[in-house]
Amino acid sequence: MGETTVSVQDMDHLLHDPKGSYGAPYQRAYAELAATHRGRPSAEIVPLLRAAADKALLGFSIADLSEQAEAISSGARYELRVRVAGR
Repeated sequence: MGETTVSVQDMDHLLHDPKGSYGAPYQRAYAELAATHRGRPSAEIVPLLRAAADKALLGFSIADLSEQAEAISSGARYELRVRVAGR
């Protein structure tokens, strides 16, 4: 399980918010990769996750990205613990 901290005003960078103005939430990119890259090598998935995290302005560690890539590759569930920081 990974952990990240996101500010209240940046929650739409992580999770899709129909009322939000941010157009590249990480949740969407992760779901797309999970749907299209199951069974692919984790090493192939990590750079795609890094690009999605960078686009969403989220600072996941390489360990977190590797763990997420392994979950996508194997089709396993992945849990992300999110702390929401105040303004």
